[in-house]
Amino acid sequence: MGDLQTRIAQARGDEPADLVLRGGTVWDLVTDTRITGDVAICGETIVGIGADYDGRAIVDLSGLTLVPGFIDTHLHIESSLVTPFEFDRCVTPLGVTTAICDPHEIANVIGLDGIRYFQDASRHTLMDIRVQLSSCVPSTDMETAGARIEAEDLRSVMGHASGIGLAEFMNYPGVIHRDPAAMAKLALFENAHIDGHCPLLTGRDLNAYAAAGIRTEHEATSAQEAREKLQKGMRVLIREGSVSKDLHALQPLLSLTTAAYMCLCTDDRNPLDIAEEGHLNHMIAELIRLGTPPLAAYRAASLSGAEAFGLKDRGQIAPGRRADIVALSNVESCVVETVFAGGVRVTDTAFAARGAIPPVGRNSVRAPRLSASDFRSTANREATDVIGIIEGKILTDHLHATVPIVDGDKRPDPDRDLVRIAVIERHGKNGNIATGFVRGFGLKAGAIASTVCHDHHNIVSIGTDYDDMALAANRLSEIEGGFVVARDGQVLAELPLPVAGLMSLAPFEAVRASLATLRQAATSLGVTLNEPFLQLAFLALPVIPALKITDRGMVDVTRFELIG
Repeated sequence: MGDLQTRIAQARGDEPADLVLRGGTVWDLVTDTRITGDVAICGETIVGIGADYDGRAIVDLSGLTLVPGFIDTHLHIESSLVTPFEFDRCVTPLGVTTAICDPHEIANVIGLDGIRYFQDASRHTLMDIRVQLSSCVPSTDMETAGARIEAEDLRSVMGHASGIGLAEFMNYPGVIHRDPAAMAKLALFENAHIDGHCPLLTGRDLNAYAAAGIRTEHEATSAQEAREKLQKGMRVLIREGSVSKDLHALQPLLSLTTAAYMCLCTDDRNPLDIAEEGHLNHMIAELIRLGTPPLAAYRAASLSGAEAFGLKDRGQIAPGRRADIVALSNVESCVVETVFAGGVRVTDTAFAARGAIPPVGRNSVRAPRLSASDFRSTANREATDVIGIIEGKILTDHLHATVPIVDGDKRPDPDRDLVRIAVIERHGKNGNIATGFVRGFGLKAGAIASTVCHDHHNIVSIGTDYDDMALAANRLSEIEGGFVVARDGQVLAELPLPVAGLMSLAPFEAVRASLATLRQAATSLGVTLNEPFLQLAFLALPVIPALKITDRGMVDVTRFELIG
């Protein structure tokens, strides 16, 4: 018998199901009812609920509540600092059975090969990784990336089984002002799903952006902003990552009425934060703690995400749906006891049985050798633009300060929390070095450097001491990229990320331990931010207001232009 006939036969009980989950209670998120009886699974598909079934294998889930697997509706797996295989092992046991990712971080370093790497990896992971095709590589023309992807390039990677559509369209000015390259990409996906990215856009500009067929938005940082985007037909993805934390601001808008049109995403969380708080399970529990009806929270975490992205085969524990099931011992606190992904119980044995593919993007750091003098800030005026960090946001303030010129250089002033920031082109294209000032780290000594630098992923460094900045940045070339903390001529802590300068080849547990050591080292320099490394990475992203820096200089994002 074929698969169709087998499913029907097992659903009727004419033959034993491949797997039966017994003793749990199914929470149906459509009717808000609790359904007793077995859950029968054939292969990766649910074929029966609410009845007694015989099974070739039976799992006892007595006393547990069964909900659909969680869907992270927007993230960049690279920013978890581990490979897709380790990301799978890290978060699938927490209930995340679908991850809708945009591999534009690795694509900005190695181009289409990075997208193909994620497409290939998606064939082997327990979770279902859906690979959106990166729309903005580079994000703008105000930076030097390792690759450029145009509409015709995207055509060559379309049609993969993991695909849904076009990933977040960050160049929102290119959309509303009808840039030809942007128009070509939108036209290519005109009848497919297109993800959005339009922070603070409103009014007729937002109308224009949505009129392009862009259907989701994860950059809303206030309830007012999110409400307007819902009113204009966009699905709002509530984001709570390691840096971008919008859950508390948007929670009042999530209700039984709006839950069908609001989803959850992380965009992104690193293994240390996942260990300390959790992933989507943490978001669900926090929403409920803040007063969100549990039904609304769980709908946003599963069914609403499935509907928003056209994944009609999941989001409900029902016959014909993919067997993505999370068994909970506590609904309000979202305590996950066991998980089934595509009918496979998530265990160490299941992870060990996965296939594997070789890593890509090795030896991608080709930066110039740096010296202390490269970090001087030559200028002829004391009036200075300063990037102002807003902790918990990737939005920044555009601040101004007066910095005296001494021997042709505007020096860092840690007493005023004014420290040097520099971006160094590392793809071997031009060796650009741009410097500026940032406020908000609390740094008193030493330097921090990273190749995780959205989205171009050049080297970014902050510091009060130019020698330490040079040491940290040069060390990144030696370890194929990653994070480095230095002080007084010594490397205090580091995490090599040899896969495109973005991902470790180590298990997520080792990455988590290294991140804890790095955090301690950063704190010893005076850093007051809870997550300084990913906060640093977003200071170079010129599509998030208000002031950023790339290898070409400071960027006024509000005006979308270089200012020095």
